[in-house]
Amino acid sequence: MKLFVGLGNPGEKYARHRHNVGYMALDRIAEAHDAGPWRRRFQGETAELTLGAERVVLLKPTTYMNDSGRSVGEAQRFLKIAVDDIYVFHDEIDLAPGKVKVKAGGGNAGHNGLRSLTAHIGNDYNRVRIGVGHPGAKEVVPHYVLHDFAKAQHEWLEPLLHAIADSARYLAQGDSSRFLSHVARAERESEEKPQKASATALKKERGAPKPHPAGERAAKRGSALAENLKKWLTGRTPKE
Repeated sequence: MKLFVGLGNPGEKYARHRHNVGYMALDRIAEAHDAGPWRRRFQGETAELTLGAERVVLLKPTTYMNDSGRSVGEAQRFLKIAVDDIYVFHDEIDLAPGKVKVKAGGGNAGHNGLRSLTAHIGNDYNRVRIGVGHPGAKEVVPHYVLHDFAKAQHEWLEPLLHAIADSARYLAQGDSSRFLSHVARAERESEEKPQKASATALKKERGAPKPHPAGERAAKRGSALAENLKKWLTGRTPKE
């Protein structure tokens, strides 16, 4: 059994914040793999699904980000899940937007959600780091992560969430390397689709037969003759 944790803050006003990208990832995994209904337990919301041969419990702590460890610790103890079978999806300002990395253990880099988890379950859980970019100055980081993704960022966010959901089965198998390579491939394919569609449309446009100048002139002459004939016949028609 694996425990997938998505970090975020509960409530509609936080739903589209950069800090909630962990919630977004779990929602997309649940949707893509027909997870069971969400229900409240472990001070959070949980859903269950099967990826391959592995049972996976999804958990979104509703304790607010800074206290996420209480929820995860409760779930871990009840489900008897080893720390290295826990995968935590969270925002990462030290990664470029749209980049994903997975690591076991390591520092918390000032992330309060990770700090809380480490205090409750130790430090050896797996981190699925989802890059949201850095605002450029340390003092504006709280404002940056606690605001919605910019509209332009949805161009990479939506394909990324889809790729994460599609590749989640490899995390369930404990294969982080394959998960990352599959995410990267899925993103490339998503980027190439509009390019291919544009190229196909351009090819069709270029391949369309163009009218010959002589044919255009003949068509214009024919149209003029027909119009003159119509006028002549109209003039000969008796008036009532």
